This record gives sequence, structure tokens and C-alpha cells, in this order.
Amino acid sequence: MLDERKAAILRAIVEEYIETAQPVGSSHVVREGSVGASPATVRNDMAALEREGYLVQPHTSAGRIPTDKGYRFFVDQLTGLDAGPGQLSTAGRQQVKAFFEKAHGELEQMLQDTSRLLSSVTDYAAVVVGPGHEAATIRSVQLVGLAPRVALLVAVLSNGVVEKRTVELDEDTSEQRLAACSAHLAAHLSGATLGRLPDIAPTGDGPTDASVTRVLASLPGSHDDEPDHVFVGGASRMARAFETVDTVRRVLTILEEQFVVVSLLRDVLGRGLSVAIGTEHGLVPLAECSVVVAPYEVEGEQAGTVGVLGPTRMNYPQALAAVAVVSQRLGRHLTEG
Repeated sequence: MLDERKAAILRAIVEEYIETAQPVGSSHVVREGSVGASPATVRNDMAALEREGYLVQPHTSAGRIPTDKGYRFFVDQLTGLDAGPGQLSTAGRQQVKAFFEKAHGELEQMLQDTSRLLSSVTDYAAVVVGPGHEAATIRSVQLVGLAPRVALLVAVLSNGVVEKRTVELDEDTSEQRLAACSAHLAAHLSGATLGRLPDIAPTGDGPTDASVTRVLASLPGSHDDEPDHVFVGGASRMARAFETVDTVRRVLTILEEQFVVVSLLRDVLGRGLSVAIGTEHGLVPLAECSVVVAPYEVEGEQAGTVGVLGPTRMNYPQALAAVAVVSQRLGRHLTEG
């Protein structure tokens, strides 16, 4: 643990470095005024913070910059205090409020738009992981003919997802038989969860039962490898966040790998964290990045995740507040919808 003066010096350095991206000298800490110590005392404490791993001096004549350990102390101080949604700027709160007042339509589009909203508010790349299908219940099922042996399955789920799947049928199927299939499926599947589909008694009509079997096999919950829906907004903003092209390329490559992104967010939450800094998250390509993450709930159950990905020099108070507000508003919107 750091004493109060060293903690104040470290906070002043982190805040200034986040703002300017320039190494911070003792003269700035003294001028900033929150420490109330002499220049010599500040220099000595900065040297001690460097020895203890909280700061590093990139050049012999330059000031110091925070290490991952320094950022961790700063973030832990934030999250140990009242770092709730109220810290988001007035403009940011108004932007989020206006978005959710107008949000409508299919869930996938709304989640993509939510990722863009979060990126706009924070100026970092944003990720939204859609609700999982396993616990979702089926509200309605309908088959629409596309060709004599091809139908479109439209399933509306309780988590707001509208699943559309093309189903290839064994033989030419009339609209009347598709209607019969839809009615039979609706009678048995409405209210059922995708993770535990019930057995459906046969109708006695061979072609109808064959079509029902094909439809059941196409439902998302019937596949163990059903991927998560991942929506990334503002990936292009990463180009402005890092100095080297190689770093930008590595980060963008990770953002394209949806399984890696989902695993990263789940791992951070699984360790009881809301922020993973630099090497803490274990992904070498993201060693210069931090992740801020929060789950969102639908009808009292955790449904998905939202987060932002940016440089370790990110504005943590703003990112924490934005992720908290958006996750809460998204969960409330989906629950009420």
C-alpha cells in the first residue's frame, strides 16, 4: 500500500499522462497543487514509486510514465470509490439517453448500433456480446416458402433475437403444408427454451413430420457450437490510439477474432474484474491495451457483455462510467422490450 502523499503523486501523474501522453515531471506535480509537498520531496517520492514498479522513466532526462502496476493502483482507487454512472459527462448521458429512447427494430441491428454508441462516447473500440440462445424461450415460429423445397424459418426469441434460417426440405412442399408445420411447431415450442427443446409428437402425416424434423435441426439451440453474436464498433479509432502501425494491426486482428474477444471479456468478468490492464489479460498482442467490461441483465439474468478496448493510457473514469451506463440502459431496454 502507498501512503497518502505517494498515492496523490501517482494519481497526479496518471491523470496528466492520460491527458497529454507526455512523461510527467516533478515540476508539474508541484504546480498541480494536490500534493502540498516541496519539489525535493516530490522527486524523492517519484524515485521511490519508480523503484516500487509504479512508474518508469523512458529517458534519463524525461519525467515518468505509469506502468501497468501504476494504472492498476489508479483504477483500484477509482473502483473503490463511487465510480458509478454519474461520472459520465452531461453530453455523454444525453447521447446515451437519446439513443435508447429511439432504439427499435431487430436486436442484432440495435446491438451493432449500441457498440457504435459506446465507441462514440468513449472514443475507443467497443464490443457488445449479444444474449446467449440457450436460456432464451421461443415466442413464435413461422415457416415461409422460398422455393418448392426451401423454406425460411423465422423464430422470435424472448431475448429479442429474431432468428432466420433457411431450411432445405425433402420434397416439394405447399403453402398449406408449411402452415400446418408452423402451427404444429408453435403449439409445442412456444415458451420452450432453446437449450431444452421438447419432444414433438408426430402429426401422422409423413411429409409434415419430415419437415418438422428438418426445422428442429436448424434451430440455434440444437447446435452445441452456436457462436455468440459479437458486435464491434469504432475499430478504426484504434489507429489514432497507438503510435505504431504494428500495434494497430495486432489489435485490429484480435478484434476480428470473435471467439478470442468473447473469451477475453468472459475471463475478465470471471476473475471478478471490471478492468484488465496491459499484460493482466494474458493476450500478448494486446499487451499495450486495457479492457473495461460490464455484464448486462435481461429480466434479472445475465444476458451478455459490453466493453471497450483502448490503450493502457485510456481515460479510465470516463470508460468505466460509459460502460456502466450503457450496460444498465441496454439491459433495461431489452427487459422492457
